[in-house]
Parts: sequence; structure tokens; C-alpha cells
Amino acid sequence: MSVRLAAYTAYAPSPAQKRVKDEGEAGKYGKAPPHCVVTGGNGFVGQRLVEMLVERGAQKVVSFDVVPASENVWKHPAIEYVTGDLRDLASVEAAIKGADCVWHNGAAVGPYHPVELYHAVNVVGTANVISACRKHGVTKLVFSSSPSTRFGPTSDTDPDGATEDEMPSLPQAAYVQEYAKTKAEAELMVREACSESLLTIAVAPHQVYGPRDNLFLPNILEVSSLGKLRVFGPGRNRICFTHVDNYAHALVLGEKALTPGHPALGKFYIATDGHTHPHPEGYCIFWEHLDSVITDVGFKPIRDKYHVPGWLMMFLGWLCQTVGGWFGLKPKLSCFSVRMLLMNRWFRISAIERDLGYKPVVGFQEGWADTVCWFREHWLPHFRSGASGLAGSVAKQTQHKIDLQSGAKKAD
Repeated sequence: MSVRLAAYTAYAPSPAQKRVKDEGEAGKYGKAPPHCVVTGGNGFVGQRLVEMLVERGAQKVVSFDVVPASENVWKHPAIEYVTGDLRDLASVEAAIKGADCVWHNGAAVGPYHPVELYHAVNVVGTANVISACRKHGVTKLVFSSSPSTRFGPTSDTDPDGATEDEMPSLPQAAYVQEYAKTKAEAELMVREACSESLLTIAVAPHQVYGPRDNLFLPNILEVSSLGKLRVFGPGRNRICFTHVDNYAHALVLGEKALTPGHPALGKFYIATDGHTHPHPEGYCIFWEHLDSVITDVGFKPIRDKYHVPGWLMMFLGWLCQTVGGWFGLKPKLSCFSVRMLLMNRWFRISAIERDLGYKPVVGFQEGWADTVCWFREHWLPHFRSGASGLAGSVAKQTQHKIDLQSGAKKAD
């Protein structure tokens, strides 16, 4: 693995994460179960969850992932790295045996995977996890879901400050993307599996960010570095973010709610940076904030450039994904990515605060300052190698993960 990609796997807590780590080790947030299993344990969120469970006292954490553990992951005696495929029931059963709780984070995430992989990993993989839990008598299952499962096809369905109960129920008639569709199918399976013998809950973040992010920020920054990013539409759309430590914390709290009779059983919750956002209702203005991140990393601002009409960006997104499909490419720009950059998407988190006692452990300002410092140190020195614009392929670290999940295992 190249030096550039190695930064995304090393256990090197940032200053904010070091503070959360110390507080966890001091017992501020309670103790993790003795034997934990995390599927997708080598991913951006999964790796931080594995680390947090150990930091909070877990005696054994199995990190199960189709992507082999890198040489520089945390070599803690409590962590067992297992390479396996969610599509292989026997591998899943072997990894889950003896667990007190399973955190099912493993998934084909984002819009860039081959279409057939979404169902195979997200739906069949979840069925295998549920089956393995039942076989081995595992009594707790925390499912990592996505708010995109509730997104509608048009702007009048934007979740603009909605709570979980105010969003559409599952299943929906149509979904914004195959990822959202298959995650919705998987969440329904987890909900239906909730019983006295297997307690379940679904917890989702929104637009996760933080050190080691290998999807959202690298692709945005690549385009910005080339001077090719423009504001889509008026640039006033509202959005909320979730620091990776906040989401891992919410997932840990999900396990604590899995007790008989708890009101959270079988339900869906969203965790974000909440009231720490610039607008304390729980959101920021997306393009304003993105512009500040871009300039803090060291690139020129984008807000004073010509704004591209939303309808034109949707057409260009359709064109890029169509042409990309002809040649087997996955461009950054697609109808889905344009829709995400135009819509109002933020949520009120009163439900998770009430039922799980959730509060952000990293505030919005601290989290973004910490993230920008990480990208300046680890991403900025290497970004020019293979950088491409909106019509180009996804960032190198994103493609690396896609190749491994798809079984292609292409070289760096």
C-alpha cells in the first residue's frame, strides 16, 4: 500500500479523537460489552468503532471485513482482524460466534460500486448476519443504516429539519439510488428480526466526516484543487454533518438501549453534530461551510465564482454517468451526487437524544478544525497524483476500497 493510502488505515488519533479516547478510557461513557463484533471493521466508520470499543474496555473485538487489515492498523491484543465476505454465510457465522453484540456496519456504500454488488452485500450480507446471530444465540444487533433510505425523488420531499417520525416510512415506492434501496431492504429485515431472542436497533449518521475520510471530502477537495468546483444552484441549501466519533459513539449507545422493553427496540435513529452546528437547530449552509473548508485546506474560494444552475448540473450528472457507463467508469458527477449537493438535508435529533441519551462528543467547530488539520497534513502533500475533475474518476483512496470490495484487488 502506498504512503498516501496508508494514512487512511493507521491508528493515529487526532487531537479531538485523543480527547474522546481519554474520556472513554476514564469511563465517562460507560463500559463496552466484553465480546464485540464489527462487520466492515476496516472501513472509515468501522475502524473508528473498533477502536472506540477497545478504548471503552471491550475485552475482544472482532473486526470482520472483506478488505484485509493493513499493516499499520492498531495491533491491540483485544482486536482480532478477520478477513471474510458478508456474502459467505460460513465466514459470517465463524466471526460472530460468541459475541455479546454485533455492530453490522459492513456495506457497499456510496454511488460508485457495480450495481449488482449492492444487493449482494447489503441485502444478502445482512440476511447472513441475522442468520448467524440466531444460530449462535447472539442477543444484540446494532445496524448501521442511512437517512438516504427516506429521501424522496424531488425537492418537495427534502428532509428539511424532519425528525425520524416525520420522514417517509419504509418501504418506499422509489429510492434515490441503489445503495439507498438496498439499505432500506436490509433495515426492514433487521426490524423484522427484532424479538425477545434478538434485540435490534438501526442507527444512522448524516454525511460523516473526520480524519481518515476516504469518500466525501477527498473527492470534493480533488475537484476544488483543480479550480473546477462551482456552487450548484443558489447555494443556500441546508445540511447537517456527523463527525465519525459522534457516529461511533451513537452506535455504542445503541447497544446499551438493547434491553427488554426499551422504547428504542426495532427503531431507526439519526445521529448528527446536533446543536453544535452553526445554526443550533442542527444545520449549516452547505456551500458556505464547504467554501470555508476548501479555503482552510489552502485552495481558492468557490462562492465568488459563477453559480451553475441546478437544472444544468442535473443534465451534466446524467451525461457523465451515461458516458461513464458506456466505458465502465465511475465519474464523480452523477444524478445522485448532484441531487445530494442541491437538496436540503438536515434532521432534528430529539429522538436519539431522548431515547439513547445521545449528545455529540465532538462539536462541529472542533471536529471540522481537526479534520482540516488532518487533511492538510496527510492528504494535501499527495493530492496532485491522479487528481481529476467532476467528470473524472473518483479519488484514488475511494477507488482502492471499491476495487477490494468488488474483488478486483487492483494495485495502488
